[in-house]
Amino acid sequence: MAAQSFDSGDYEFALCLTHDVDRVYKTFQSPYYAVTERDPSHLRSLVTDERPYWQFEEVMALEDELDVRSAWYFLNEKRIWEQPPSDWLDPRSWMLYTGRYDVRDPEIVDAIRTLDDGGWEVGLHGSYDSYDDRERLRDEKDALEDVLGHSIRGGRQHYLNTIEPDTWEHHRSIGLRYDASYRASPTYGFDGQYDVVRPFDDDFVVFPLTIMEIDLRSNTPSLDAAWRECRRLLSVAREHDAVMTVLWHPRYFNADEFEGYRTLYERTIREAKAMGAWVGPPGECYEQFVAATP
Repeated sequence: MAAQSFDSGDYEFALCLTHDVDRVYKTFQSPYYAVTERDPSHLRSLVTDERPYWQFEEVMALEDELDVRSAWYFLNEKRIWEQPPSDWLDPRSWMLYTGRYDVRDPEIVDAIRTLDDGGWEVGLHGSYDSYDDRERLRDEKDALEDVLGHSIRGGRQHYLNTIEPDTWEHHRSIGLRYDASYRASPTYGFDGQYDVVRPFDDDFVVFPLTIMEIDLRSNTPSLDAAWRECRRLLSVAREHDAVMTVLWHPRYFNADEFEGYRTLYERTIREAKAMGAWVGPPGECYEQFVAATP
């Protein structure tokens, strides 16, 4: 795979901001967390108008304040009844295929179009089994583009599912310009991969994922330690003129369940800008810096 370094006379490195829109409604998670955490407050969303995972307005307001934009990857997942009956008895199938949204739901359509009108990137979050199903990927891309009224540049596979290079070939064949599913490290970090990758030595590129908030939460003992890791990786990015990509799921902006992670995202952006980084969505990074440098 050919590597591509970040090349800009105006910026020290690039920080690409992304959000995977897995769930927008808290459904089966409510009783699960109420039992496992012995906290009945999780049940509020079942009997009130509270929507702790619906964070579009909050994130847009924050990024507006920071004068940045990000990419939002929307999922068009199968429903449980689309699976073989043998899978209906598998608890994992219920976790994967229930409680999802439809990109054609009026409320979701409104959110997608509001993001697009405001300058945010909207991209594809390929469904769980689509990594090796070109036609399903194409259908999902077409459905999202029908909502938007224009083409999309790229996206990321759900659960980072990929078969390399087959999944990338599927993405390229249906007209995507980039993929952001590749994890450079098993936890977080660069592991020597500081640049976007051109797996086919053409205009299609891969943005390696540097930080996902779930991995930070699982592999650091505290929020302070998580921030030190973010700060360290920003310094590494500056040192290596890197393209750094971060993933914050919208639900992590819900302070009741994920205290401090909204602030951690904000601090990372402010620090990156103070270090001289370009900050924005991968699609814009691709158009401004990557596509122009074969």
